[in-house]
Amino acid sequence: MKNTTYLPAVAGFALIATGAVADGHAPVLQVYTYDSFTSDWGPGPAIEAAFEETCACDLQFVGAGDGAALLARLQLEGPRTDADIVLGLDTNLTAAARETGLFAPHGVEADLDLPIAWTDPDFLPFDWGYFAFVANADAAAPASLTELAASDTSIVIQDPRSSTPGLGLLMWVKAAYGDDAAQVWADLADNIVTVTPGWSEAYGMFLEGEADAVLSYTTSPAYHLIAEEDASKVAWAFDEGHYMQVEVAGKVATTDQPELADQFLAFMVTDAFQSVIPTTNWMYPAVVPVEGLPAGFETLVTPEASLLLSPEEAASVRDAALDEWRNALSQ
Repeated sequence: MKNTTYLPAVAGFALIATGAVADGHAPVLQVYTYDSFTSDWGPGPAIEAAFEETCACDLQFVGAGDGAALLARLQLEGPRTDADIVLGLDTNLTAAARETGLFAPHGVEADLDLPIAWTDPDFLPFDWGYFAFVANADAAAPASLTELAASDTSIVIQDPRSSTPGLGLLMWVKAAYGDDAAQVWADLADNIVTVTPGWSEAYGMFLEGEADAVLSYTTSPAYHLIAEEDASKVAWAFDEGHYMQVEVAGKVATTDQPELADQFLAFMVTDAFQSVIPTTNWMYPAVVPVEGLPAGFETLVTPEASLLLSPEEAASVRDAALDEWRNALSQ
């Protein structure tokens, strides 16, 4: 879900202007991101081509598993990392990312189209959405997480230690149920067919019929509707509300291409980048494109209530929430 021919810009004056070395090689900007972003059907190829037309550089996306795995890789590599930009963290991870000391302020001023105010100086949003369970339209739809847990519905979810959707579900349960979260997980445990490392594996299992529903996004049915002309997939709307995800990028403080990194972050909130997001990453863009959202997005579920813990709150409850999840699934 989530093919563009690589067309390097090779004008000599542009290479010099952007800091190309004397032998004519374009400077390299390395962006760590999640695997689906770099896939042929993801936004990476189109964004790479569009940015390289403006920068006379070599933009390289490096897949690092799912979103939560990005932070783990960066923590492991530390100041020695080759990353200039990290793209694909979310607000459940930004507090821990900031604690590494590896990020520099982005310095971008943009008029963002987010449901929340944004003041973070280090992390810049590029898209957002709501987590949801996606199923076939003819399946019985539970009205809440607790009704799902009480049903015989089989689900596939992602591991919160490696996947941002998996961590998002952890925070969803915690934000909605607080001290009762452990019991909700205990009740959900027998619905879970398996836990996958990332989103792609889980969604693939659902499409192959290995589960009745999959943890994904309210925007996921837009892919099937727009790309496949298939209206058979829906996102279930839950009474307790849906947890929001805001995906961000940050500039690595140790980058050897600081100006190029700044140029990419500024490009990220332009129409050339944001117009690619709805029909490749299948999320809401952080800045609505000039032409608006694609036809089909108006059919998507709009949550009655929006749930979101602050980065600091998410960091403070993460370990306890992980323990509740592990204990429930180990029974």
